[in-house]
Amino acid sequence: MSGHNRWSKIKHAKAATDAKRAAGWTKALREVAMAAKSGGDPGTNARLRAAVEKARAVNVPNDTIKRSIQKAAGEPGGDSYEDLVYEVYGPGGCAAVVEILTDNRNRTAGEIRKLLERHHGKLAASGSVLYLFHKQGHILFETGTVDEDALMETALEAGADDVRTEDGGFVVVTQPGQMLTVKEALEAKAMKPVHTEVGLYPEITVRLEGKEAEQMLKLVNLLEEQEDVQNVFANYEVDDALLEQHG
Repeated sequence: MSGHNRWSKIKHAKAATDAKRAAGWTKALREVAMAAKSGGDPGTNARLRAAVEKARAVNVPNDTIKRSIQKAAGEPGGDSYEDLVYEVYGPGGCAAVVEILTDNRNRTAGEIRKLLERHHGKLAASGSVLYLFHKQGHILFETGTVDEDALMETALEAGADDVRTEDGGFVVVTQPGQMLTVKEALEAKAMKPVHTEVGLYPEITVRLEGKEAEQMLKLVNLLEEQEDVQNVFANYEVDDALLEQHG
């Protein structure tokens, strides 16, 4: 869930980490396996490199990651996953993009449609939502953990597009393929981010209040919990107190 209430989302996501760890491992390893089919060397496979970083971020052991890569890259007849993108309309006129990895397109489509029907969402026509988002890498730092001038200098020298000040911290903005390179340059200077992500970020946001805000938060949470869903990117804004209430 990205592009809205950034710092509150990160804070409350940390509290929910333990409860979601098993699901997080499954999804992270699925992404590793899918990426490894294009080559088992993270040094030359940018998608695999990013997938390995994400798996490590949810504390998947290195041996487990390595076995997943070896199996996917070297063994024929293994699990076969398909990338899907669903565009969704939610309550209050907001929009979401749902990224999926599935080994059964028909099963996943049925489950997602049923979920949307029950929770105030509907599938949108292809292209009607994606144009509202742009793909970027974001590297986040909390205020007080880094020197702003040093952060900006190092990030821009490493190829970042911008460094923005936001409520609660700093956001280093990169092209998708540059995110890991910039992150490594910052970490080499002892600047450790609180969160990194290549994601879809909204051009404009929709402010939700009351019942519509509650409905959208529930819809996004349920989509994120669906086993085939890897990421949900949405363009809503809600009060931090409501976000905290929904975890």
